[in-house]
Amino acid sequence: MARGIVIREAHFPGRAPIEAYGNGGFRFADMSHRGSIVCLPSGIYGWEPADRQALTSEDFGKLFAEAGNIEILLVGMGPELRPLPAPLRASFKQVGISSDPMSTGAAVRTYNVLLAEDRAVAAALIAVD
Repeated sequence: MARGIVIREAHFPGRAPIEAYGNGGFRFADMSHRGSIVCLPSGIYGWEPADRQALTSEDFGKLFAEAGNIEILLVGMGPELRPLPAPLRASFKQVGISSDPMSTGAAVRTYNVLLAEDRAVAAALIAVD
């Protein structure tokens, strides 16, 4: 049986503060990731929403699967604050998650503080240049 390169989904199995962001990616746990990420209780995953300008529930499948362990979701919307679509906010509220959109920089800083306080926090962070 021939074996080629196996492409695996980007995943860090644990919780870690975000050390740096910018240049289209993030640094955490002495590693770097190019592109957007979602930080969940089960780990940090590569994340690419279908349309960064129009997020939908489908973009948050992993998050909804772990909703019982999450109270607060910080959504880093890119370089500036944009509101979350009303149907998406309603989906989060339905599973008991308080969602808070903000710029990616503000979301990173807030995530690190809440993580240090051992809060039930998750973050979906759109990469910025």
